[in-house]
Amino acid sequence: MSSTDTDDTDDTDGEDVPAKRKLSGKVLILYIVLPLIVLIGAGVGVYMSGLLGGGEEEHAEKPVVAVPVFYDLPEFLVNLSGEAPRHFLKMTVTLQITDAEAALRLDAELPRVLDAFQIFLRELRPEDVSGSAGMLRVKEELLRRINLAVQPPVVKDILFKEVIVQ
Repeated sequence: MSSTDTDDTDDTDGEDVPAKRKLSGKVLILYIVLPLIVLIGAGVGVYMSGLLGGGEEEHAEKPVVAVPVFYDLPEFLVNLSGEAPRHFLKMTVTLQITDAEAALRLDAELPRVLDAFQIFLRELRPEDVSGSAGMLRVKEELLRRINLAVQPPVVKDILFKEVIVQ
């Protein structure tokens, strides 16, 4: 046998295990440290967003939204001021009030509220209630008048159910 044949037989005798290589610094950072940092960052982000229990405090701190209370006024039918031909305004209004106790106060003050509405509505002209800008001005003035009639103010908003000008 030649010396090269003995080297070949030595390799087949069970020493096929290659020598261990050390991981270089770049490979270590690229394949181990960087994905680990990304996973930790994603975990912290999910926790802070509240998906995994980090946002329970926020749910407890949210205020309870009050249920709105509404009060229906009787229908108004008034003739508008201006030249002939005569125009009429038919209006149905709902008031958004602060609470259920305010409904009792409005019941007691209803004649004063209706009077304030009637006086204002009879002074309107057909041009005053045309378009959305006109209706907004009417709404603001009615809200002002009702809050002057009932003290302290209990009406938050005026909602028009029906407005017809004929």
